[in-house]
Amino acid sequence: MSTTDAAVRLESITKRFPGVVANDEVDLTVERGSVHALLGENGAGKTTLMNVLYGLYQPTDGTIRVNGDEHVFESPRDAIDAGIGMIHQHFMLVGPMTIAENIALGNEPRKWGGLAVDREATRREVVELSERYGFDVDPDQLVEEASVGVQQRAEILKALYRGADILILDEPTAVLTPQEVEDLFGVIDELTDQGKTVIFITHKLGEAMHAADDVTVLRDGKQVGTVSTDETTQEELAELMVGREVILEVDKPDVTPGEEVLGVDSLSVRDDRDVPAVSDVSFSVREGEVFGIAGVDGNGQAELVEAVTGLRDPESGTVTFDGRDVTGDSRRSRIDRGMAYVPEDRQERGLVMEFDLVENGILGSQHAEPFAESGRIDWPESRNHAEAIVDEYDVRPPNADADAESLSGGNQQKFIVGREFERDPRLVVATHPTRGVDIGSQEFIHDRLLDLREDGRGVLLVSSKLDEVKGLSDRLAVMHDGDVMAVVDPDEVTEEQLGLLMAGEYPEEYPSIDAPATGVES
Repeated sequence: MSTTDAAVRLESITKRFPGVVANDEVDLTVERGSVHALLGENGAGKTTLMNVLYGLYQPTDGTIRVNGDEHVFESPRDAIDAGIGMIHQHFMLVGPMTIAENIALGNEPRKWGGLAVDREATRREVVELSERYGFDVDPDQLVEEASVGVQQRAEILKALYRGADILILDEPTAVLTPQEVEDLFGVIDELTDQGKTVIFITHKLGEAMHAADDVTVLRDGKQVGTVSTDETTQEELAELMVGREVILEVDKPDVTPGEEVLGVDSLSVRDDRDVPAVSDVSFSVREGEVFGIAGVDGNGQAELVEAVTGLRDPESGTVTFDGRDVTGDSRRSRIDRGMAYVPEDRQERGLVMEFDLVENGILGSQHAEPFAESGRIDWPESRNHAEAIVDEYDVRPPNADADAESLSGGNQQKFIVGREFERDPRLVVATHPTRGVDIGSQEFIHDRLLDLREDGRGVLLVSSKLDEVKGLSDRLAVMHDGDVMAVVDPDEVTEEQLGLLMAGEYPEEYPSIDAPATGVES
């Protein structure tokens, strides 16, 4: 492909930070009107490379060409002016404003000599833009009342409104239901049909194979290959990413569940705004069982887990652990009794960011043996413990003296998972345990969860990744709007059926362990 054929051509892009080479002479060529996926392990340099293209970072070395012309982007405004738009994983919309107001924000048509915003013209332009690309959005809907999928379309329309011909999507399916993912792929098809170019960052191999024309793989900051999806497989892509063969299928051995470890009975929980978040939910987790909870983020899973782990007082109902009512017990008490917890927010709930890994490795157990004696912390033992986690869970850089805030998100996650799994727990409550980690580490974490299951521990797994929660779970509950829609057999239910349940609808036919009613005990 010649330079003039390409919408984007990055030549020998190098980006250095103090002590780190994030991109090392990376070449990337994206054909005009194509969909190009960017794959790589956590910390491989994918987002850094796209931040260079979008003007958030300036390259240390290398050349950026857009539609054949060389550019130096000193800010995102320069990239926008060159026709590049970036839709970040965390949307940048104003909740109390309408979709139309968000799309035009900062670029609204004016009236009365520029003294006022022309709201009718704004709405008209947004409607015309939506119809041109076949987007189903209500311009008058408040963003805070819109679904995640609609908010994402609003972000894409915002970029198009500003004249983008090249769209960068950062992990675009992270919080979407399967139906919303299919809708997004339809949107991408419509965009490329009309000549737009799409680059998307994803760690999901299946989505890259399904949606992209070409895939570029980064590893340790270097480009290790660009392949056409017509000429490769998921297994080959995984091996490029990790540098070794990766087993993509979860091999779950048969285990006979034992006694109940966790019991949740008629639990109702309110959120931080004192709004009902969990409504009369009941389920149990047994020894030697992974009990999964699927659902779009924000449907009560976080509040449910906080009530189970002792971080939030329920409004009503009970939590029993090993036959004991622990509803009113503290988080520390539950840790002492053998309840480990991988939190949803690793930085707010999992780590003290200013502490080093030695200190973070004993959080929750700093008062107990073997890390403390007579009220004094045994620092040599604590260091040995942290170094063992770093080694066993491949935390990078392999330095127990490193502060938690100096690690990438994926390596922070691996350290937390290691700390919690090594507590010798009776029950592990794991919320999004592989969020932000690379595919090789995902495989390792999945294997460790199944090891715990095989050892007779109970696992409560909450994940927005359907392949993960389906592959690991023995029983699977689906939550929507604070309710358990049903508990299903993960080996028999389809992703389409799960998607409907996640959206609050019952499929006409689906395999159910429990009747589809809130609060039914499994």
